[in-house]
Amino acid sequence: MKNYLNFEADIKKIETELDQLKDPYNESITEVDTEKINSLQSKLDEKLKYIYSNLNAWQTALVARHEDRPKSKFFIDNLFEEFISLSGDRYYGEDRSVIAGFAKFNNKSVLVIGQEKGDDLNARIDRNFGMMRPEGYRKTIRLMKLADKFHIPVISFIDTPGAYPGVGAEERGQAEAIARSIECCMSLSVPTISIIIGEGGSGGAIALASSNKVLMLENAIYSVISPEGCATILWRDPKKTLEAAEAMKLSSKDLLDMEIIDEIINEPTGGAHRDKDLILNNVRDSLKNNLVFFENMEAEEIINQRKDKFLSIGRNKGFISRTKMNQGLSMQETIIQKLFNKITKNKKILIIFAAIVILIFLILNL
Repeated sequence: MKNYLNFEADIKKIETELDQLKDPYNESITEVDTEKINSLQSKLDEKLKYIYSNLNAWQTALVARHEDRPKSKFFIDNLFEEFISLSGDRYYGEDRSVIAGFAKFNNKSVLVIGQEKGDDLNARIDRNFGMMRPEGYRKTIRLMKLADKFHIPVISFIDTPGAYPGVGAEERGQAEAIARSIECCMSLSVPTISIIIGEGGSGGAIALASSNKVLMLENAIYSVISPEGCATILWRDPKKTLEAAEAMKLSSKDLLDMEIIDEIINEPTGGAHRDKDLILNNVRDSLKNNLVFFENMEAEEIINQRKDKFLSIGRNKGFISRTKMNQGLSMQETIIQKLFNKITKNKKILIIFAAIVILIFLILNL
């Protein structure tokens, strides 16, 4: 059974009619009307193209949450070979909301991490709707450090409404686990690639998305809070989700424009769930290209590239037209500042400089 969003009423009507015409067990149809089927298919394609090329921010959020959208497990099962799932954080237990393990991609070893929501109600309950607990983040930290030790790239699939906010999770150090995960991601000397395939919610997402390359599916979302939460806080009205979603700039196009993400992976018309083979090929091609980008980079270059990427966010676009920051991590220095820094760092120069100052002082007082 297909699931439709509230703005897909016309699409549902056309597809229902199409299914009836194609149904070989429909006794009311005496012969196959090929011409009408082709006409309806063309009409469906046009309608899908029109609707999905004009989605507003809230509609994009609904597509990102679509029940039939491919999840992390789908990508892991179909993109990677010899996947070995690893469990446990060695402190408390296992977190079923995240799948993690080593695998082969393009005949090379990689560490794969995927936040998994589940495909049906039972799986969603078992996976906690993709909301990770502290033990989940600690498990990924353990495996990322292991990958770093053996020089294995890390690939993460992000799809979560946010970290689990339950009492038990808070008691076991949820905030600390997220902070440690971000710290670990930033310190890795191996290439890290994150792909936001659905929802990229709050610290639950950034804990694994602090990567060299942050990729995003066309109809995915990435934000500090859900549109409903934002509307409740700012307007005290959870119905103002459209205004909140528009203000938050959570779509892939907005985030690419602000240089928060690095690349948009195109989806089939009508969303990733309509052609899973096509989205699989698009993700595979993107991963290949981005892994090749880091092939000849040294560990220090990889770390600096990641730091520069995050520290440069917001420096070129904001309230001022041109930033005073250079492309590196520090402020541009004047000649006097450079000279002063050089003097203070070198003890010999500092002693000579102090002697010259004392000599000048003595001469002036004679």
